[in-house]
Amino acid sequence: MDSKPSIDTALVSRLIATQFPRWKNLAVRPVEFGGWDNRTFHLRDEMTVRLPSAAAYSLQVEKEHRWLPRLAPLLPLPIPVPLAMGVPGGTYPWPWSVYGWIEGETAKRDRIASLSQFATDLAAFLVALQRIDATGGPAPGQHNFFRGGPLSVYDGEARQAIAALDGKIDTDAASAVWE
Repeated sequence: MDSKPSIDTALVSRLIATQFPRWKNLAVRPVEFGGWDNRTFHLRDEMTVRLPSAAAYSLQVEKEHRWLPRLAPLLPLPIPVPLAMGVPGGTYPWPWSVYGWIEGETAKRDRIASLSQFATDLAAFLVALQRIDATGGPAPGQHNFFRGGPLSVYDGEARQAIAALDGKIDTDAASAVWE
């Protein structure tokens, strides 16, 4: 994979100031868990800025801007909706996004008041997502890490991962599940 640019609050502030001057005075700070594919920052408390961390991940930006607004009204729980799409600038080489912030916290067992309600809400979301007509949606391919494509793409990696866990898990059972 390509080298990763240095992505910090100073870079985000510069990109916002030059491309979206109406937001240039808003405070920028990293989110607690910024992810791997993207570096994510709060833009004040109402928005989030996501910058892909590598070229391979930058291909998601346009798809997210196209599809998330279409999916949002069809789902029972909120999903990020893009507010603006940034372009490469300064030392940052890829498109990036500003989204509305969805208030919440990481789903951890000790933070979930009712596991039954949590499971029901999650199931309703997944059922609604599955019911959405995907006609015209992104086809599986390298551009989206073969999401929605055949699992055979990951056969070698899966077998290596199972072998690496020998002695820690029942690798015969794991291999049988993979088969």
